[in-house]
Amino acid sequence: MTRLNATHDPARKSWVESANVPGADFPIQNLPFGVFSQGDGPKRVGVAIGDRILDLTALEAAGVLEPTPGRPVFAEGVLNPFMALPQEVWSQTRARIAELLDAQTGRPDGLVLVAQADATMHLPIFVRSFTDFYASREHASNVGSMFRGPDNALMPNWLHLPVGYNGRASTVVVSGTAIRRPNGQLKAPDADAPGFGPCRRLDIELEMGAIVGTPSAMGQPVTTAQAYDMIFGYVLLNDWSARDIQVWEYQPLGPFQAKAFATTISPWVVTREALEPFRVPTPERIKPLLPYLEEGSPNNFDIALAVDMAPAGGAAKTISRTNYRHMYFSSAQQLAHHSASGCAMCTGDLLGSGTVSGSTPDSLGSLLEITWNGRDPIDLGGVSRTFIEDGDTLTLRGWCEGEYRVGFGECAGTVLPAVDYGR
Repeated sequence: MTRLNATHDPARKSWVESANVPGADFPIQNLPFGVFSQGDGPKRVGVAIGDRILDLTALEAAGVLEPTPGRPVFAEGVLNPFMALPQEVWSQTRARIAELLDAQTGRPDGLVLVAQADATMHLPIFVRSFTDFYASREHASNVGSMFRGPDNALMPNWLHLPVGYNGRASTVVVSGTAIRRPNGQLKAPDADAPGFGPCRRLDIELEMGAIVGTPSAMGQPVTTAQAYDMIFGYVLLNDWSARDIQVWEYQPLGPFQAKAFATTISPWVVTREALEPFRVPTPERIKPLLPYLEEGSPNNFDIALAVDMAPAGGAAKTISRTNYRHMYFSSAQQLAHHSASGCAMCTGDLLGSGTVSGSTPDSLGSLLEITWNGRDPIDLGGVSRTFIEDGDTLTLRGWCEGEYRVGFGECAGTVLPAVDYGR
């Protein structure tokens, strides 16, 4: 069941000509929200349209756009005040923005447009908390086979619930932020004790991030249908991972320092409403789910994803192409499970989907899988890689393709050398 309205009309065009170019990430049917600045100016809330940004902070100050009359929500340089509003206000505001940008309306007076090339993008939300899941059966099976053998690839609980852990919100950063290689405890298989030093097996995880808008009360679980509606929008997410630190520390409680040092998200939040035409069901169940995880509608999305890798000074090469529709558990199921114990969900909570991997060698979402834990190096045009080296840049891309394209832009980060502890 999809819920379409005039904002999804494929025939609709904008008076911003760059939004009408075939294959453009940000047509009038998308309208993702973000936070930007120019020069030394303050952070402002905007919407991407073509290669421009519509300044919502200026529109609100001028009274052209009023999600909550008399109470500004775009003046704080972050999306949380707007995301905390009722869902019907999200939809009404999106519809009003579409009207202002519609070619049939013509350009109204007082609209401020900024070239994306002239803007600096910032973290769009205050991340209240960050939870990372492990919801791709292909990824979980690959990693399990690698370390436990194919007969024990999936743990007994995996097909019954979305496995996850609470991550570190303080190190969620926006695309373009340089990533410092982490230090940590490392233990070679034949060593008696660990040592300390820079990670040698730095990796990425290609993920989507769901952002909670509507909060829930402590002690009050939510259904999958309620959870679907609570999500304001989605971003690309790179869950940087230090595999050699992780393999030593993760037993018995799971990831800690190996994943706490950085998580990168894309600057544009594509709203759940913009993704409505691209809804698809989760894969067929292998084992029946408990009733609280069952879904009465298709809550996954058909989002094409790609990973590009570029060595310092070299050209980028696409090393993976996959699709979000492979996820065994949807974000709605993840959110419903998160709240099942009575855990309160808050505006600005970020839920990582877990690595998105497909069933073919060219559709894997981490270098751990692509190189099979370093066994099979990849060629980047004259240089080979098993894991990430200093100076390498990793870029995630995502888009939905139908009668028009809804893009997420890019989620990029370049790796810097580890801090020198003076060894």
